Amino acid sequence: MFNYHLSSPLGVLEITGTETALCSVMFGGARHKPAPGRMADSGDMPLAVQETIRQLSEYFAGIRQEFDLPLHPEGTDFRKSVWELLVEIPYSQCISYLELAKRTGDVKRARAVGLANGANPISIIIPCHRVIGSDGKLVGYGGDLWRKEWLLKHELENGPVPQGRLF
Repeated sequence: MFNYHLSSPLGVLEITGTETALCSVMFGGARHKPAPGRMADSGDMPLAVQETIRQLSEYFAGIRQEFDLPLHPEGTDFRKSVWELLVEIPYSQCISYLELAKRTGDVKRARAVGLANGANPISIIIPCHRVIGSDGKLVGYGGDLWRKEWLLKHELENGPVPQGRLF
């Protein structure tokens, strides 16, 4: 495992990856973090981590709306299935936790979906910030709600005109 710290408009992002895939993007000071790995420098940084840095930089500059990275998040099969659904939420759009539960095929899984969303180890790239409360309010974000609000406003400012209110 390789670790890299990237300065961003949201503070330091801790990026962890292998030679072939991205394993995590966490906000500095986040509650749950990946296992420590070797700090990468420019001489030995894996290609997957280099590409993550490039694509995140483009995202923050407002020129990237979709990520194209090899992902390898650690989690249960259920959590991975929820994370796959998160990636399908279009840039600058939001859905509710209830809608996300419906997309799993079981509306009664809203609580489990919320827990899976909160355990997402690849912030921003797996866009858990695009899930909001059924009442349109910002709720539940491991990177702090101010970051969730920043990300949603950033996407609203740089994306296509949404069909309704973002939040």
